Amino acid sequence: MTAGLPPLTANQLADLAQLCKGSGDPLRLAVLRALKTDSFGVLELCDIFAMKQPAMSHHLKVLAKSGAVTTRREGNSIFYRRSLADRSLPQGQLLAALYDALDQVALERDTVERIEAIKQDREELAREFFDRHAEQFRQQQELIALFDQYADSVRDLLLQTQPGRHQTALEIGPGEGAFLPVLAQLFREVTAIDISREMLEKAEQLRRQQRLDNVRLLQADTEDAVREGMQVDRIVCNMVLHHVPSPADVFTDCARLLNPGGALIVADLCRHDQDWAKQSCGDLWLGFDPEELTDWAREAGLDSKEGLYMGLRNGFQIQVRRFDKQ
Repeated sequence: MTAGLPPLTANQLADLAQLCKGSGDPLRLAVLRALKTDSFGVLELCDIFAMKQPAMSHHLKVLAKSGAVTTRREGNSIFYRRSLADRSLPQGQLLAALYDALDQVALERDTVERIEAIKQDREELAREFFDRHAEQFRQQQELIALFDQYADSVRDLLLQTQPGRHQTALEIGPGEGAFLPVLAQLFREVTAIDISREMLEKAEQLRRQQRLDNVRLLQADTEDAVREGMQVDRIVCNMVLHHVPSPADVFTDCARLLNPGGALIVADLCRHDQDWAKQSCGDLWLGFDPEELTDWAREAGLDSKEGLYMGLRNGFQIQVRRFDKQ
């Protein structure tokens, strides 16, 4: 026995054995690799790996029993994601080492293409929803949270980053543009991107009315912004993540878009079980655990800083978070 280390208990040994057994299959390892930055439903994983549902369900059950994946319910669907590795426990250390090894292996091209197709389908659903319901945007969003209920907190966290008039900012999904006047006052140049042309037209009306001459609007997503080589000092993402196909990808893109010393401010819903939000508000995800945002940020190379949490009378809770790039 190594000096200074406590002996493994019978339960810890059983957990380690279960993890080794559960992950000891090439297909299950491929599933864990595919879940690196996203969560997928059973049918989506069937499409990704060209497998029938009973077989995929069996593999997922084994992975769940081993502790390698965890589930979350999104309305009537169950999504799977990697379990967070608790490095204070032997099982967590083994799981983290497994992830590190898997992530050095590239996914097969066919698998990548199928994953991208699923993400594109999700994005198209969101775009179609907002294009159809742009006129009712404010009423639908206010079913969940009024802009004024979180805007001041976003502004406060943004001010804590000590923005300067010589700096640039990006807002992801500006909606009708309600936060653009704040950004226009704080930064030399502001860019706002949205996948919905109808929503951008709403924001353009406000931009003209308030003469926000240092604001430009683009129909794009964060991947487009990265591809175009955009670099900014601050990014704001207000109530957007629960609408995007892959929230983890947004963190990765933001890390690439930020200049060194930059900061990302995120306001979004904590996890909830009010499934009606999907149909009424175009939500793809029923909020997020704070730990999920922290984990995605860490994987992208961003440090989690201050956070504020606000409970609303209708049962929703909003988290406003700051993530810095060193």
